[in-house]
Amino acid sequence: MLMRQRSLVSQSAVLLALAIAFAVSTATFNTTYRQQAEVDAQLTNGADVTVTESQGSGTGPAYASRLASVRGVKAVEPLQHRFAYVGNDLQDLYGIDPGTLGRATTLQDAYFQGASAAQSMARLASRPDAVLVSAETVNDFQLNPGDLIRLRLQDARTHTYQSVTFHYVGIVNEFPTAPKDSFLVANASYVARQTGSDAVGTFLVNTGGTNVPSVADAVRRVVGTSGSIGTINDARGLVGSSLTSVDLSSLTRLELAFALVIAAAAGGLVIGLGMAERRQATAVATALGASRRQVRRFGAAEPAFVLLVGVGCGLATGWGLSYLLVKVLTGVFDPPPSSLAAPWGYLTFLVACTVLAVGVTAVLVIDLTRRQARTLLRSI
Repeated sequence: MLMRQRSLVSQSAVLLALAIAFAVSTATFNTTYRQQAEVDAQLTNGADVTVTESQGSGTGPAYASRLASVRGVKAVEPLQHRFAYVGNDLQDLYGIDPGTLGRATTLQDAYFQGASAAQSMARLASRPDAVLVSAETVNDFQLNPGDLIRLRLQDARTHTYQSVTFHYVGIVNEFPTAPKDSFLVANASYVARQTGSDAVGTFLVNTGGTNVPSVADAVRRVVGTSGSIGTINDARGLVGSSLTSVDLSSLTRLELAFALVIAAAAGGLVIGLGMAERRQATAVATALGASRRQVRRFGAAEPAFVLLVGVGCGLATGWGLSYLLVKVLTGVFDPPPSSLAAPWGYLTFLVACTVLAVGVTAVLVIDLTRRQARTLLRSI
């Protein structure tokens, strides 16, 4: 039966695959877009809440314990911010504790070049004088891993710039709160020891992603006028306005709902119309004494084939379209996504609705045909 009707069955599978592909590509791209917007917001603000100390305040890392006592705070991580001369080029230098930084902020593999985030932090922790530098600096000075670098840092005691030796261990392209141009990342303990000051420039405060405004208000009361407070909500607004001038959330929901309706309707209508054209075969089988179960099994071949081929090809095509869209718009994301973000919940619901629509339609058409078997046989 499928071989005789292969043209119509193939068309049904193609229509269903196109509907599924549209839904999958739309959902995957939207999910990846939201994911990268969140990554960009984390990169811009540094953490859920950021406390930036006033220039020259001299606040040490011990102040983190006071911030950690605020209700709703999960972790606090101090981040040194200094300036260092690389040759004649003045660059930002960030002093961190690579073993604990991940408690307060998220590091993406895309932030680093030639190694993952975990590998880069391990390399930085492997020796006290290790330093991560920008790709531009590596190219300018023709650096190789392990090479000695002499940076000039300001000594807190003499207020003069002194030469400090470091060893190059990796490349960093992006870093929380860091500028987009060249910068350096080193061990905070080594920087403090060499400059005679453990002053912290920024405290990264992790709230677990919840109650950010209320925690920020509580932190603001603790900090007072000695520092400024930034939240990831502010960064999201800034990132959203830089990516697009309109709010796409409502449009996204409309697209996903429309894609879901198209996929379910395409599956149900195509199968229903196809089986309605072959009601005579079902009527003949009923007249020959086939039971309801036998008739349903006979009629289930076409829906099962269309579902298997349509859903499978639709998922693969939709994933390919999503990959292509993200690659084309890589310049929009900063940093670009390392992989697609799969909306598993939506995809599961999409496939379930499509299977349900096809199954219900097939059962209704078969049962209606069985009840009208005599009328259909007279028309043969």
